[in-house]
Amino acid sequence: MASVPVKTLRENLKAGRKALAARYLEEHDASAYLTRHAGLVDGVLAELWHSLAFPPELALVAVGGYGRGELYPGSDVDLLILLPGEPDAALTACLEQLVGLFWDIGLEVGHSVRTVPDCLREAAGDITVQTALLENRRLTGSPDLYAGFARSLKAGLNPQAFFKAKRLEQEERHLRYQETPYSLEPNCKESPGGLRDLQNILWIAQAVGYGTSWRDLKLRELITQGEHIQLQKCERHLQHLRIHLHLLTGRREDRLLFDHQTALAQAMKVTPTAAKRASEELMQAYYRNAKLVTQLNTILLQNIAADLMPAEATPPSPLNERFQIVGDFLDVVHEQVFEATPSALLESFWLLQQHPELRGMTARTLRALWRGRDLITPAFRKDPAHRRLFLSLFQSEQGVVHEFRRMNQYGILGRYLPAFGKIVGQMQHDLFHVYTVDQHILMVMRNLRRFALEEFAHEYPYCSRLHNAFARPWVLYVAALFHDIAKGRGGDHSLLGMEDAREFCETHGVEGEDQELIVWLVGQHLQMSQVAQKEDLTDPEVVAAFAARMKDQRHLTALYLLTVADIRGTSPKVWNNWKAKLLEDLYRLSLRYLETGDAPGPQGVIQERQAEALRLLRYFALSDTVHERLWKQLDTVYFLRHTAEEIAWHTRALHYRTQIEKPVVKARLHPGGGLQVMVYTEDQPDLFLRLVGFFAKAGYSIADAKIHTTRHGYALDSFILLDVADNASDRDMIPVIEAELTRHLECGLPAEAPSSGRLSRQVRHFPITPEVHIRPDEREAQQILSLVAADRPGLLFHVARILAQHGIALKAARIATLGERVEDTFLIAGPNLDKSTTRMKLESDLLDELQI
Repeated sequence: MASVPVKTLRENLKAGRKALAARYLEEHDASAYLTRHAGLVDGVLAELWHSLAFPPELALVAVGGYGRGELYPGSDVDLLILLPGEPDAALTACLEQLVGLFWDIGLEVGHSVRTVPDCLREAAGDITVQTALLENRRLTGSPDLYAGFARSLKAGLNPQAFFKAKRLEQEERHLRYQETPYSLEPNCKESPGGLRDLQNILWIAQAVGYGTSWRDLKLRELITQGEHIQLQKCERHLQHLRIHLHLLTGRREDRLLFDHQTALAQAMKVTPTAAKRASEELMQAYYRNAKLVTQLNTILLQNIAADLMPAEATPPSPLNERFQIVGDFLDVVHEQVFEATPSALLESFWLLQQHPELRGMTARTLRALWRGRDLITPAFRKDPAHRRLFLSLFQSEQGVVHEFRRMNQYGILGRYLPAFGKIVGQMQHDLFHVYTVDQHILMVMRNLRRFALEEFAHEYPYCSRLHNAFARPWVLYVAALFHDIAKGRGGDHSLLGMEDAREFCETHGVEGEDQELIVWLVGQHLQMSQVAQKEDLTDPEVVAAFAARMKDQRHLTALYLLTVADIRGTSPKVWNNWKAKLLEDLYRLSLRYLETGDAPGPQGVIQERQAEALRLLRYFALSDTVHERLWKQLDTVYFLRHTAEEIAWHTRALHYRTQIEKPVVKARLHPGGGLQVMVYTEDQPDLFLRLVGFFAKAGYSIADAKIHTTRHGYALDSFILLDVADNASDRDMIPVIEAELTRHLECGLPAEAPSSGRLSRQVRHFPITPEVHIRPDEREAQQILSLVAADRPGLLFHVARILAQHGIALKAARIATLGERVEDTFLIAGPNLDKSTTRMKLESDLLDELQI
């Protein structure tokens, strides 16, 4: 150990890395940095190897990315210690010492110790090992052993098997990242469109003998000069991004997390604009680069496959004078088709819709399409034939989503609709969208199309029935394309989008009621979710007001289908069965209003609900007078705010004990998902606060609360609870909640604050300015408190505590959580709330509590 200069090597490595980073930040030459960093480590490893005096018949070999001669700041140093035979005890001890010294000098090493037969055996059974060994360099040691290893490895390669394995591996990797480069926190190495997609091409090229660089592929005419330049630019962009990310975090970090995006944009000298933060500009550039990488990756894989595994020479099958079918792909009859007939740019996607058996376009067609996108000029967009062809893409019986995605992927959609081009790769920092704007829009179109397809009818049967009965459903797809197209411009994107939609309809021959519906949907696309999630659907006036805005059943159905598709297209965390039920309830109630022409008055509603509740009670063999004791204590507000089914449930649980000595807690599964919990106890101060604390500690969030006080001073409260803590099944939790909450209330335990937990990274980096508003309800009898804030653990408990401190009585609560954003509405009453000074003090205290 004494003869090994550990301290010197560690200091030299540290100083060398520091100098390389400084030089990189000055010169901004990514390729030079990666090569120099690998060279620095080469020297340190060679000196360490020689200091341990290993036998000359061994070899130290760099493999993987390090074997390629590239080393990122935080990457592992992948090494193969090549042995001529099995090591003896002395050599084993020396090798163990070497591995320990790697870490002592500050190298994170991924190492293997193998003989040549070991390498060949492991490579034959594992494509990952084979790929790592494919890129190799001798650092020091026996040249003969290394040369024999390299020859044997090359001889053992099966080019066709390697190609198929790497293509399958890429498909599986893309699946792990949801097959999209457009997640808001992508992995710049592994995600689709990342460095790995470029490296995959070069690995395949090397394995099949086509070369080791983009220049080699150009010389073999597998890529054009333009593609060669684009590939180099894409690679440099990703290299710069990854180098800066490693330097910024001080470790191997390849995820573009929210935590790093702002600092990364600053380090890369990305400047903000009037409408976008620097981080948004950075990410939009990343997404556009990733999009180009996926295009080039597709073209190259097709070219290599055709060259490596040529199909049997079967004559092309003509489709028309511009296109033909080659194998399972659409092909241009010659490479100047688009220049000769620009309308073919759109026709190619229409043909793919008409021929679903085709798997895509040939590589030369994709190339020609990529070149031809510049032909989409203002004059092209004004051509009536082009407009008819573009509109027909919405109206096809099949392939609508596939082809709009493909048009976006290859830059055609953004060229034809410049407004769409502006939102390609645009982030949404609203804390509930997890896709870029363009990907969200296409996801909404996909969700609408799934309603039309038989194989997806089981997902949302009611929506599928409505969609299949909807005349000319293509108008929904047009509305979906435009509903968020004005995001990021400043101003109300719904109103701005209406203007874009109206212009599109007028220029594309969409007239009359279809145009009116499309424009109306774009303008109203947020309204149904807001009413369903924020207002009291048991209030006939709420339903009547909403239904009146719907005009007729066609407008109502269209908005319902678009709203379901829209919310489902924001984030998997935002959509749940509870929201689905709220929207369906609002649709059914509004439809009834539209069909009958008016809504029953309060007394009519009460009579209907009471009659239905009594009908339900008869199923349990209860007498016709079972309800009388309880209902005498309930006022009209109770019957207006609860459904007939809830009234029957409460009556069944309480009819024989309206005056009780201990609390009654009942829980059941809710048809919209989660649990419904009823609490009946003598009213008392801070009751809501105590209940909120209990539910939070139990791992449940409150989606809805109906708070009622009977005439004889009992609280009759109902809650819809959603599991946020991965409890046991909701069914198993029913007896736990009933027993524990009863004990909690019976013992008079004080309100217990839930654990504060940790703020999500999204909230930390993209905070929401909280908003609090208090206004009288329409009858001016009570006040409506609405608040908007970033979600955090225990938020509702803290709000309830402020209300309790002010002596506020809570009458109802509607809790709407949209990803990391909460938009809650409460009906409240309390002393002096009619005075502005009291309301202002309450608003101020709530704002202070909501600040992060």
